[in-house]
Amino acid sequence: MVRGITILGLLTLLLSCNSKENTSQHELGLVYNVLRDLDIDNYEVYSMDLDGSNKKNITDLYNVEWTYYSYQDTLYFISDRGACKRCYFLYKSNFKGENPQKVTDLELADSWMSSRKDGDELIVKPKLITENTFYILNRSGKIVNRIETGLKFAADPLFVNEGKQIVFRGGKTTGKNIDGFDEELYIMDVNGENRKQLTHYPEKDTTAGKYGYRAGAPKLHPTENYITYQSKQNGKYSLYAVSLDGSKRWKLTNNTENEGWHDWSPDGKWLAIELFDDEQSQFHIGLMNWETKEMEILTDDTFKYQQAPNFIFKN
Repeated sequence: MVRGITILGLLTLLLSCNSKENTSQHELGLVYNVLRDLDIDNYEVYSMDLDGSNKKNITDLYNVEWTYYSYQDTLYFISDRGACKRCYFLYKSNFKGENPQKVTDLELADSWMSSRKDGDELIVKPKLITENTFYILNRSGKIVNRIETGLKFAADPLFVNEGKQIVFRGGKTTGKNIDGFDEELYIMDVNGENRKQLTHYPEKDTTAGKYGYRAGAPKLHPTENYITYQSKQNGKYSLYAVSLDGSKRWKLTNNTENEGWHDWSPDGKWLAIELFDDEQSQFHIGLMNWETKEMEILTDDTFKYQQAPNFIFKN
């Protein structure tokens, strides 16, 4: 009996030590965006396992489909199917692309999104590029709240602090003839109050130019509770981090490639990153082990643009 308990305990320990591998290979997958045909402006959502195998086009229409968010095993993507060109509406499906369903009749902008209350509510950006508001939708796609940011431009909303606050990319200038961007990351209460600027692009750094990201779409590290974002500094796109109170900012990664849109696995142990060269001639999806900082490239050169990875449970 004692020996049996010892062996059982050892097996439990071994299974615990291998939990990362089990999660990576069997529970989680990645979805990402591919420009399949430039001539007809055809973007698709692809899926793959975390070792780069089993790549599949899961939208497979001659339209624009782009994913910005997944919650557990639900994939959310925008699409102009059945609508005017680049008139985006929100759809959902699973890792295999099965049974796609339209979520809302609200036309959306090209923006990241997030959820709270165990996925019961989504925060999205409406169509108008100059609009500075966000909408919160329920599972039926109905608008339950409208949030004013107080800035002239706002996009890429991210719930933090259990949905009580929002981090987003915002700018103080906008208009039909935008001569450069000034976006930074901001945090505010979900009622629109207590807005605070989190990021401050270095004053002497001009390498972002007029239209490069000073602060790209924010992502939340799920266990360490800080914000990560892309920024073009010192002539290169890299990932940076900022604490939720804005008191600490640091460079997150040191990859030789440019780094762009990215996502954290639910346990915070894996970082999926869009990687590209200075000329932006080839985009890849890389997967970094956050503990060891080892990077594996998961995509090949079949497509030039392979971007914006996000994690999803396969079942």
